[in-house]
Amino acid sequence: QPRLLESGGGLVQPGGSLRLSCAASGFTLDDYGVGWFRQAPGKEREPISCITSDDTTYCGDSLKGRCTVSRDNAENTVYLQIDALKPEDTGIYLCAADKYGLCSGYDYWGQGTQVTVSS
Repeated sequence: QPRLLESGGGLVQPGGSLRLSCAASGFTLDDYGVGWFRQAPGKEREPISCITSDDTTYCGDSLKGRCTVSRDNAENTVYLQIDALKPEDTGIYLCAADKYGLCSGYDYWGQGTQVTVSS
């Protein structure tokens, strides 16, 4: 059964950093593009970053200069590090996998991990 599991969320003070993990089971993640999404309270889910199967990375405008996306094939995991966290980064962070190696149509989704940025 293919599955994605996010972890690494929590309560962080403004200016802090977090590294979120997206671990896959039941399939090999390095063949897939992996996108990260954020669902802020009262807002629609938005794409924030992704990494393609050839390791091209993208960070959305809201994370520009603060985002690092990487993958560890041995761990079958993709990571999203966000630095200089702001209160507006608060939300549920979800990852999704695209079997064509891109960052568009996603086949598998995780349940999400909560990130709260507050002093």
